[in-house]
Amino acid sequence: MKNIDLKKLNDEIEQFVKDRDWDQFHSVKNLSMALSVECSEFLEIFQWLTEDQSNEITNDPELLLKAQDELADIFLYLMRILSKTNIDLETVVRNKMRKNAEKYPVELSKGNSKKYNEF
Repeated sequence: MKNIDLKKLNDEIEQFVKDRDWDQFHSVKNLSMALSVECSEFLEIFQWLTEDQSNEITNDPELLLKAQDELADIFLYLMRILSKTNIDLETVVRNKMRKNAEKYPVELSKGNSKKYNEF
């Protein structure tokens, strides 16, 4: 995965929204609902595919393009929510990874798909 400048990208998203006067519609509630819809649209791409077909999506340019578009929409709404709530993505992801490491110690979770409360 290549490095991206999230600050620069966020500034571009904010300018896009400002130019269209859309901030008035971007409450955290509305953005959260829109994010959920976009996640559902992403899921819909895979709904009737087999496991193997879903793992081979890169071999189907049409499906890959649909997935890319939906992932971009998901990311855009996530970025707007982060901006509106002043949440620092890097900090919260690192904190969550620390919590997950405690809930899923390697010796119990390696090669295991059970939830932490099932160990």
